[in-house]
Amino acid sequence: MMTLEELAALLREGHHSLVVQSRDGMVRTFDGRGVADLYRLWHDEPHFLQGADVADKVVGKGAAALMIAGGVRRVHTRVVSEAALELFQASPVQVKYEEKVPHIINRAGTGRCPLEALCAPCATVDECLPVIERFVQEQGVRGKR
Repeated sequence: MMTLEELAALLREGHHSLVVQSRDGMVRTFDGRGVADLYRLWHDEPHFLQGADVADKVVGKGAAALMIAGGVRRVHTRVVSEAALELFQASPVQVKYEEKVPHIINRAGTGRCPLEALCAPCATVDECLPVIERFVQEQGVRGKR
């Protein structure tokens, strides 16, 4: 089993966007953008997230909701939004982060991340999930179910 710090190093050194270690020690790396890979795991392979350790480059409220809903055990991220931290604090997920920001910025650097903005009015994970589902479907991310 890799430590959370080793998963974070793998994320950084491999230039991945997401690294997940299942509770039985299987490690998978992902290179997609936004929450697409995390969504697919939550949607198609929920057993893989249950009890998993995760290293992620950037965690906004949407990603946090998917991790909590998926039953992730621990998370290490370089950047986390205040809204994501609030969700994590109301959950059993342990979080380590390098930088806390008011909100996640979009790729163009011109404003808020679209999913972070859509999830802003949601108070709970359960309120975030349908918003995330609509968002990823509009983006063309498809699950197997």
